[in-house]
Amino acid sequence: MADNPVQFELVSPEKLLLSEEVEMVVVPGVEGDFGVLPGHAPMISTVRPGVIHVFEGGSVKSRIFVAGGFAEVTAARCTVLAEEAVPLDEIDRAGVEKDLQNANDDIRDAGGDAAQLALAEARAATARAKLAALDNLVYQ
Repeated sequence: MADNPVQFELVSPEKLLLSEEVEMVVVPGVEGDFGVLPGHAPMISTVRPGVIHVFEGGSVKSRIFVAGGFAEVTAARCTVLAEEAVPLDEIDRAGVEKDLQNANDDIRDAGGDAAQLALAEARAATARAKLAALDNLVYQ
């Protein structure tokens, strides 16, 4: 453990999913991924669908897919409020591919219903992000 760890908390609408001291965490922000180390400047960011990488001992300890949300960073803490969160190794590729197909069908069937179209497009974007996360492990 680093001498000066960062307290990382991952919260979903249902519950606190993770609360632990880590060496570093990399969060998929809407303006690009950002890493949080001890002493980080305070900030708030919107989180895009992507993978949170938790580092320990100089390597990735865990990968967690988030479907979006918000992150608050202080000098000692990083808190992510996620719309959906699931460990990357628990994602079922076939299920995600089926979700993407269903979302694309719903996009075609939305007609003039803007609300239905927006929901279907968000589901499709999340499914595409899950597939990209499975195919492109950024940090080894």
